[in-house]
Amino acid sequence: MDYHSFRAFADSWFLLAMALFFLGAILWAMRPGRARREAHEAASTMIFRNEARPEAEPDPEEAK
Repeated sequence: MDYHSFRAFADSWFLLAMALFFLGAILWAMRPGRARREAHEAASTMIFRNEARPEAEPDPEEAK
């Protein structure tokens, strides 16, 4: 396979294959059942799981 035939293949069929793969990856990532909201919530708070919560500061308006 010389350079020109490889270039013609890359410009046509391989470009089409890459575009189809890209669109397939986008559709796969956006499918309805991909992840649950609970899983995202758990992952976002995972680093705080073993930390104590800080005490709430008293509200100056309630002290009056």
